[in-house]
Amino acid sequence: MSDNAPPDQNQDHESLTIPLLSHERSLNSTSQVAIVGANVCPIESFDYEIAENDFFKQDWRTRAKIQIFQYIFMKWLLCFLIGAIVSLVGFCNNLAVENIAGIKFVVTSNMMLARRYGMAFLVFSLSNLVLTLFAAIITAFISPAAAGSGIPEVKAYLNGVDAPGIFSLRTLIVKIVGSISAVSSSLLVGKAGPMVHTGACIASLLGQGGSRRYGLTWKWLCFFKNDRDRRDLVTCGSAAGIAAAFRAPVGGVLFALEEMASWWRSALLWRAFFTTAVVAIILRALIDICLSGKCGLFGKGGLIMFDAYSANVSYHLADVPPVLVLGVIGGILGSLYNSLLDKVLRVYNLINEKSVVYKIFLACSISIFTSCLLFGLPWLASCQPCPLDASEACPTIGRSGNYKKFQCPPGYYNDLASLIFNTNDDAIRNLFSKNTDSEFQKSTMIIFFVTCFFLSIVSYGIVAPAGLFVPVIVTGASYGRFIGMLLGSHTNLNQGLYAVLGAASFLGGSMRMTVSLCVIILELTNNLLLLPLIMMVLLISKTVADAFNGNIYDLIMKAKGFPYLETHAEPYMRQLTVGDVVSGPLQLFHGIEKVGNIVHILKTTRHHGFPVVDEPPHSESPILYGLILRAHLIALLKKRVFLCTPVQIGVDAFRHFSAEDFAKKGLGNVDKIEDIELSDEEKEMFLDLHPFTNASPYTVVETMSLAKALVLFRQVGLRHLLVIPKISNRAPVVGILTRHDFMPEHILAEGNQTGESHCTLSSCIFHLPYELQGGKVRMIQPLQILVR
Repeated sequence: MSDNAPPDQNQDHESLTIPLLSHERSLNSTSQVAIVGANVCPIESFDYEIAENDFFKQDWRTRAKIQIFQYIFMKWLLCFLIGAIVSLVGFCNNLAVENIAGIKFVVTSNMMLARRYGMAFLVFSLSNLVLTLFAAIITAFISPAAAGSGIPEVKAYLNGVDAPGIFSLRTLIVKIVGSISAVSSSLLVGKAGPMVHTGACIASLLGQGGSRRYGLTWKWLCFFKNDRDRRDLVTCGSAAGIAAAFRAPVGGVLFALEEMASWWRSALLWRAFFTTAVVAIILRALIDICLSGKCGLFGKGGLIMFDAYSANVSYHLADVPPVLVLGVIGGILGSLYNSLLDKVLRVYNLINEKSVVYKIFLACSISIFTSCLLFGLPWLASCQPCPLDASEACPTIGRSGNYKKFQCPPGYYNDLASLIFNTNDDAIRNLFSKNTDSEFQKSTMIIFFVTCFFLSIVSYGIVAPAGLFVPVIVTGASYGRFIGMLLGSHTNLNQGLYAVLGAASFLGGSMRMTVSLCVIILELTNNLLLLPLIMMVLLISKTVADAFNGNIYDLIMKAKGFPYLETHAEPYMRQLTVGDVVSGPLQLFHGIEKVGNIVHILKTTRHHGFPVVDEPPHSESPILYGLILRAHLIALLKKRVFLCTPVQIGVDAFRHFSAEDFAKKGLGNVDKIEDIELSDEEKEMFLDLHPFTNASPYTVVETMSLAKALVLFRQVGLRHLLVIPKISNRAPVVGILTRHDFMPEHILAEGNQTGESHCTLSSCIFHLPYELQGGKVRMIQPLQILVR
């Protein structure tokens, strides 16, 4: 292009010929910023690739058939144990919530019967405050990682993100106890999300053989010492959590497949299905015990709550338009719900990060506000006369039911109190129940919907285990039933069915799942005739909501700072090559390396993978031999199998090591280079890295597009991806791509949000035609160049 060309043309030419990104970028690092204000923690990644070095191949060749059978048998045994333990935990959770909340409601009802309204409010609010305070204290002081639902953490883990402390034993205990306490305190939170996290914790602890920190180790379970096997167990645990929460075994498997897992294969499908089948069988046996009256006065509601709607459903073409409208409303409300919740969580994080006192004070404030609202709202509803053909005692006194007396005279009931002065499970059962079209007023449904919508938003971000599934179901069921009331005799569907469809629409609009939610709702209602309507509602609500924002769990993951790899590549990644984003400087080892050099590099870097290069005289020219991991290098240094001269050790190396030496350590048991003391004489010796180097790592040419590399990186489950030069006469390796190199905030931003990146080849700053906006990448036109 000539020098006298117009300025705009010169700028366009520069923008196409000069690289958009610098080759010498600083090392990326992503930090976890917990919603509940936990300390900022560095995020590591998992490596789901098997390191196929000579030692690994030799270990598998020498295994006997009995050892291979034992390995496979243990996989199925652990799946059985996961299902059995998770089902017992789910049963105890339901039992505890029903009885603790039940006792609270009985005492409050007795005070109301005696017309001691002030004392009734005091008992109600104080019991809620104590339960919330207990959940907040144990979460804040023992395990902040147990706050929230836990689904974003488990989803990030299955994507390859190692968030600190999310699967520890104390997190498991706090999750179970804190969830029971928080749900019993009348906060509008659920226990389904915490059950997913609980199932994943149980699977992780069983997979690593217990917890060494607390002296709970089971050596006969220590078969799975790699990230891949533990990932599969955690996937089965998350499926078992949903199966235990909703008694939906098939829905649990599909939930793990659709929402949680980033990698799936047929063998994992069978094991997950087996795990949830165990959950279903054990829960069925436990429910039979409760139905015989051996679980206390309030031991039934949580386990049989959704069996209420089981009548035959008949609908016609005229009923389709209202269902379509319900799907559209669910999509709009679901996207609004996600947007508001995301903003509230970010505000809460600013409060929570100040100190533990602020966390607990916020939780107590929300509890007091909730108690005042829940106790005061029923006074706005008018008393209704008891129906003559009521299927249960009216008014309901001293137990769960549809006809709460509250402040009404004999023979009357308060329909709003019937929803509020019950557990969330019983409220859903009341809304889903059939043949109750005249039971609730329209004003009651409006008040209850608005209350649930906003209370579920403000209650989620406190420092306590809290789920979103049940609050979303309650909220959706309330506006679904209201629409059924508006239609009245103009529809063939009763109001209980509209409540089910409303819950489905709000779930689809908020969580953006289709297949798994459809099956879960069908298993809850025991009615396959609902299938076409639920499918239609979920598809419409998800499509409408996707036009506004992402699903709620993805928004929470972004807020927490998890480097989650999406399934699709952004358009700008097609315009960049891996050579444009690879980080430096590169640290590598020779095939036979001096011990002192290894120690120095391990102490001065935090890299977890290092290329191994062979040079003359060990090869004719410099070649890339493979990749060796930091953990394997530390294991070699601990054994001190050093060489006096730089020669290959060969097969003699296998005599000094066992597979246990290179096994994946459990939580908090990682060996550190600082713990190894070597003499000056030992540092002058040599290590042969060849037998322990993965000689077949995944590599890409530096000219490959970043989008292609992302697909490979995510689908294989890598932690390191080597970049090799296109020209053979250059160095054998250009650099290493890690998870952080694919994050938009690192590619597009270098200190600000507009995507500035300093160039090395000219004195200019380039602006990529994209920016980060609300966690999404948005295109900017035109491409700008600012000359200094």
